[in-house]
Amino acid sequence: MISTQNLRTVVLAATACVILPVAARAQIRPSLPPDSPFAGGVPQSMATTDTISLSILDVIKRALDHNLGVLLAEEGATGARGARTVALSEMLPHVSGSVSEARRKSNLEAFGFPLREEFPRIVGPFNVFDARVFLSQVVIDMSAVNGLRAADHSLLAARHSSRSARDTVVLVAANLYLQTLATGARAETARAQLETATTLHQQAISLRAGGLVAGIDVVRAEVRLSTERQRVTLSENDYEKSKLQLARVIGLPPGQSFTLSQDLPFVPVPEMTLEQALERAYRERPDYLAALERVQAAEAARKAIQGEALPSIRVNADYGAIGLQAGSALPTFNIVGEIDVPIFEGGRVQGRLAQADADLRARRAEAADARAEIYYDVRTAFLDLEATEEALQTATRGRELANLQLTQSRDRFAAGVASNIEVVESQEAVAQASEQYIAALYGFHVSKAVLARSLGTAEEAVAKYLGGSVSK
Repeated sequence: MISTQNLRTVVLAATACVILPVAARAQIRPSLPPDSPFAGGVPQSMATTDTISLSILDVIKRALDHNLGVLLAEEGATGARGARTVALSEMLPHVSGSVSEARRKSNLEAFGFPLREEFPRIVGPFNVFDARVFLSQVVIDMSAVNGLRAADHSLLAARHSSRSARDTVVLVAANLYLQTLATGARAETARAQLETATTLHQQAISLRAGGLVAGIDVVRAEVRLSTERQRVTLSENDYEKSKLQLARVIGLPPGQSFTLSQDLPFVPVPEMTLEQALERAYRERPDYLAALERVQAAEAARKAIQGEALPSIRVNADYGAIGLQAGSALPTFNIVGEIDVPIFEGGRVQGRLAQADADLRARRAEAADARAEIYYDVRTAFLDLEATEEALQTATRGRELANLQLTQSRDRFAAGVASNIEVVESQEAVAQASEQYIAALYGFHVSKAVLARSLGTAEEAVAKYLGGSVSK
C-alpha cells in the first residue's frame, strides 16, 4: 500500500508534469477578436419556453446555418457570381427594342437643304412611326475576354473563401462546445468539492465534540468550506458565460434555454506523417486555394487592362419598320461593322497597369504567405496534438492518485491519527488534479479539431466522425 507521504509526493510530481503541457492549451485554443464576424450569429426565430438539448453536431449545424461569418462569406460568393455575370454580358449579344410615334414639324434648311424662295422651308406637321430592334455583338475584344477570366477566378476564390469560412466556423463552434463542457465540468467538480468540504466540516465538528481533535481543525475545515463555496460561485458564473458565448455564435434566439449533451463521439487521431499532412493541406486548404485563384484573377485583370489598348471589333445592327403610320410602315434595316482603335488616352491604360501590377504583387505575396502559414499551422497542430495527448494521460493518472490521497487522508483524520491539514491539502490536490484533467481533455479534443482545420478538412471530419452531413 502506498504511504500517505509517498502518495502526496507522487501527486505533486504528477501535477507538476501536467502544468507545462496544459499551459500550452492557451496557445492552441482558437480565439476570435471581438469584432470578428465569426463571433456573431443571426437568429432567425423566437425563443421558446422549452429547454432544447444540443449535441456537438447540432451546435455545428446551427453555426453553419446562422453564424455571421459564414453568412457574409456566402453573400460574398453570391456577389462574385453577379460580377461574373456582368463580365459575361460584355461577350454576349445586347438586344433592345423600341417603338415610337412622333408628331413633327421640321425646318429643312437646318438639315442642309438649301431651297428656293418658292419652296417652303417648314414642312409638317406630319407623323413618324418607328418600331425597331437593335443588336450589338462583340466580335473581338481582348479586354472583355480577360475580364471574364478574371471574374471566373474571382468567383472560384469566393467559393473557396466560403468553404474556408465554413471550416473556420466548424472549429469555432466545436471549440466553444468543448469549452462550455469544460466549464460545466469545472462547475460540477466544484460542487462535488463543496459537498466534500461540507461533510468534512461536519465531521470535524463531531470529532471536536468528542474531544478527538482540536478546535483549530474545525476552523480549518470551515475556511476550506468557504473557499469551496466561492469556487462554486465563480465556476458556475464561467459556465453561464460560456453558454452565452456559444449561443451567440450559433445564432440561438436571445433568451433561449438549452443544455449540452455530455456524450462526445470518439474522433480518432489522423494516421499520417507530417509530410503527408502538408501535402494534403497544400492540396485542399480552401484559404490557400482562394489565394491562388486571386493571383490568377489579378493576372487576368492585368491582361484585360492591356487589352484596352488593342483594337476591338463590334457589329451593330437594327431592323424595323418606319412610316407615317403603323399601317403604312415599311421594313428597313442597318448593319454596321465597327473597328475601334485606341490611339491616345492620356496615359489612362499605363496608370491602370501600374495599379494592376501592384495588386498582382500583393496577391502573390499573400499566396506565398498562405503557403508558409500552412506549414506552421500543420506543424504546430502536430506538436499540440502530441503534447495534449501526453498531458491527458498524465492528468488522468494524477487525478486517480489525488482521489486516493484524499481517501487515505480522510481515513487517517477520522481515526484521529492525523490533523485535517492533510485532508485540506488532499482536497486542494484533488481540485487541482481535476482542473488539470479537464483542461487536458479539452486541449486534446481541441487539438484534433485544430489539426482538421489546418488540413482543410474540418467540415469533412464532421460528416465522417460525428454521424451526419452538415452540408446544405
